[in-house]
Amino acid sequence: MRRLSLNQKTTNSWSVREAVDGCVRAGIEAIGLWREPVHEAGVSESAKLVRDAGLRVSSLCRGGFLTAHEGPERRRSIDDNRRAIEEAAELGAPCLVMVVGGLPEPGGSGQPVLPGSAAAMPAASASSPAAERDRDLPGARQRVADGIAELVPYAIERGVQLALEPMHPLYCADRGVLSTLGQALDIAEQHPAEAVGVVVDTFHVWWDPEVERQIARAAGRISSFQVCDWITPFPGDALLSRGMMGDGHIDFRYFRRLVEQAGYDGDIEVEIFHADIWAADPDTVVAQMKQRYTAHVLER
Repeated sequence: MRRLSLNQKTTNSWSVREAVDGCVRAGIEAIGLWREPVHEAGVSESAKLVRDAGLRVSSLCRGGFLTAHEGPERRRSIDDNRRAIEEAAELGAPCLVMVVGGLPEPGGSGQPVLPGSAAAMPAASASSPAAERDRDLPGARQRVADGIAELVPYAIERGVQLALEPMHPLYCADRGVLSTLGQALDIAEQHPAEAVGVVVDTFHVWWDPEVERQIARAAGRISSFQVCDWITPFPGDALLSRGMMGDGHIDFRYFRRLVEQAGYDGDIEVEIFHADIWAADPDTVVAQMKQRYTAHVLER
């Protein structure tokens, strides 16, 4: 249980203070923070709340969105990532989770709105003329690599690891052009391990026939291990499709063994996006999370 971490999105209605208090009540020692609620509370105040409660921050989410072409929008994204690195350092987060972004939309930021959060930049209109769409997927991936290279010196100076999160191909167009752990490692390995690592999120990688080999390859670079289940049928909003462990198809013990064989002994974050879970009483969700973690993630 000492490794269990509550990712703040699992209890989406809780503020930083409420989430910290909820962790204390539940005997959970770590928390994964999100920038939006941290900004609402204030970075310094959030850091103090976590510190005073005796918790540790397992990660800060999210940086990234590095697929825009060179210009004012890309410069804004790079600047925002620098701020995110500074925030992670102040919060004591060992890594900043990088959701790298999808194909850029014409006239938009390429940063989609998360349900239940106040997005700084609106998503591009779905009515954009088809002829204007950017379909250059290799180019978008190269811009991610270039953006990471630009941010690495800043991250090293502040002792924060950039954690590339590959996302299921379902999200390639609008959220994450890195679809496999192998693609994320191809970028990460261009830099020192302390500067760039990868997130092993069971929801995003469980399907990958190369996942065992790629997790072994990631030894020394696993920044974060996240768990939630792949449920079917999908809800109407694919983003809100993550289930509580045991409700779907993923073998969590298998993935836990793989990351531990690769040398990872850090926190195990539960990160769930689901409308019913978000609408439930957060303390009840946390209690269920602990029970399912014990039943489905820990070794028998």
